Amino acid sequence: MGGRLTREPRASRFVDENQYQGTRDVAAFLAVPAAIRFMQEHDWPAVRRRCHELVCYAREQVRALTGLPPATPDGREWFAQMGILPLPPCDTTALRGRLLDEYDIEIPLTSYDGQPFVRISVQGYNTREDVDALVRALGALLPEVVKERGG
Repeated sequence: MGGRLTREPRASRFVDENQYQGTRDVAAFLAVPAAIRFMQEHDWPAVRRRCHELVCYAREQVRALTGLPPATPDGREWFAQMGILPLPPCDTTALRGRLLDEYDIEIPLTSYDGQPFVRISVQGYNTREDVDALVRALGALLPEVVKERGG
């Protein structure tokens, strides 16, 4: 019996086209209760607050290093555990590679309208020492990768 695999249509064409997986893996659904317990046992609101404070600390440290103002105002309504930190005009490809190769730091670098940024995302396992290591690495590498204005 050749031909195309077919099955009975459901009430929703969206479900028909996007949900069918062949074999449905329910592991993610089964893990939800354990994830909720983990967050309750580890005071996740406090973890989120500490992560936000660490992003604020990173913003202060990178601002002190670069002299550039933050991309967004302070406050949880603007960012929580992730933020973008402006960098001077630089070769972001070279900087990203050197951060990884020389400092074992893997972090996204991006740009918007010609302005480069480092995007920091802080999770429960990150520490102030992690931010300090990033700032030290940026301090060492930025002078070598900064582009001259107009060049």
